[in-house]
Amino acid sequence: MKEKLFVLALVLLAPMFGCAAEKTLPSPAGAVIVPQPQREFRAAWIATVGNSCWPSKPGLTTAQQKAELLAILDRAATLKMNAVIFQVRPACDAFYESKLEPWSEYLTGVQGRAPSPYYDPLAFAVTEAHKRGLELHAWFNPFRAHHFQTVSPIAASHISKTHPELVRSYARYLWLDPGEPAVRDYSLRVIMDVLKRYDVDGIHMDDYFYPYHETNSLGDIPFPDEVSWKKRSTTVDISRDDWRRHNVDIFMEQVYRAIKAEKPWVKFGVSPFGIWRPKNPPSISGFDAYEEIYCDSRKWLREGWCDYVAPQLYWGIQPPQTSFTTLLDWWNGENIKHRHVWPGMDSLKVGGKWQPAEIVNQIGITRRYADAGHIHWSVMALMKNPALAEALRVDTYRQPALIPASPWLNPTVPPPPKLSVSIWKKSFHIEWKNSGKEPINGWVLQTRANGSWTTQIFPASRTDVYLDNASPDAIAVRAVSRVENVSEAAVWTRK
Repeated sequence: MKEKLFVLALVLLAPMFGCAAEKTLPSPAGAVIVPQPQREFRAAWIATVGNSCWPSKPGLTTAQQKAELLAILDRAATLKMNAVIFQVRPACDAFYESKLEPWSEYLTGVQGRAPSPYYDPLAFAVTEAHKRGLELHAWFNPFRAHHFQTVSPIAASHISKTHPELVRSYARYLWLDPGEPAVRDYSLRVIMDVLKRYDVDGIHMDDYFYPYHETNSLGDIPFPDEVSWKKRSTTVDISRDDWRRHNVDIFMEQVYRAIKAEKPWVKFGVSPFGIWRPKNPPSISGFDAYEEIYCDSRKWLREGWCDYVAPQLYWGIQPPQTSFTTLLDWWNGENIKHRHVWPGMDSLKVGGKWQPAEIVNQIGITRRYADAGHIHWSVMALMKNPALAEALRVDTYRQPALIPASPWLNPTVPPPPKLSVSIWKKSFHIEWKNSGKEPINGWVLQTRANGSWTTQIFPASRTDVYLDNASPDAIAVRAVSRVENVSEAAVWTRK
């Protein structure tokens, strides 16, 4: 900051000493060929259920919670990542101020009790993520109503108390019944409440729709949806399994269309189990998510009901029955609507089963595709495994990257920003501002010296930068839209 103030003072005071600083405007278009910035979705999940990522335990003070969350966001920014996926609704509870659902017990230790001193964790997370140039995607569990590991009493405002007719007791859990239209409407209302009130960049769901099967001494425990099954329309002959899948399909399409009607630029992503069905492709074996938890995730991708799909490919490259490479190729082959396929990777295995090279190599495989991207499970792998973080810092994430564009959401490209450069000897003050009417999501600054380009990416709030002891012969700035379309470059060159 002292250096910046010194440079600014020189620029402002130079005329008083008879040596005016040089102030120049952009060069004619086409004078310099500016390389396109790298694009890659680089994200990590921040899980809150069970205090698995954040906060580290319930009952921390507000200051401690904020400090932990800032440390996570700082690590993501330092590694040149560009997004975090923040779990805001683990089980019909809230990590934000809500009139629909109670505060999560993972914050204060008691469901329904607000943080004290009061703050809104989601509002805080959105603001701080955006300051660091990180997108924040709000992660919802749409139908899980109560986790068996919770310890505090269920709050009076919880759905199991206010509308018990919508909730089913299943083994160790409480679960909303997706077969009830009122359940789907309720979960959609919760999601839209967040979408309308918070400046989130994405809405995200994982693979918990119908629950994974629980067992007892008699075998599988059936999901208790007899009431909703009997209420279904009988005009169409449908099996119970197909009916359950149809219930989830209805919800997915509802969510996608509602998001686009309210905020078209907000991405909708889903992270299904990594295998759609065994034998797809033929070498693959394992859990059948289509049959067991009624997720037809291939259909959601093929219908375009999501902007990105992040299959949980939590296996290594080599084992043929669950090969990361083979499965990623299959998912991309199913991507007929040309959405994004950004796989989840089990980075927590590094330090145990895997070396950092496994994750580095998996990221390399994702880069075979034009819209590259990946998500780390979980952010704790980046916080607690210095070997992995260092491998990413020095090798994989050496240059910053823009998130791949989503032109189906809005094809409009922003105009080049207005650019000016003030020079005092070897100190440069670069300023830019939006020249269009639409909001800007960020900026790409590229500078050329000795024939080599350097790239920096800044959040929308940043509109200038100082370069000291620098000698660039070309400077370029691009505007980035809310759906990551980039403008042509505004270019300055030394006359």
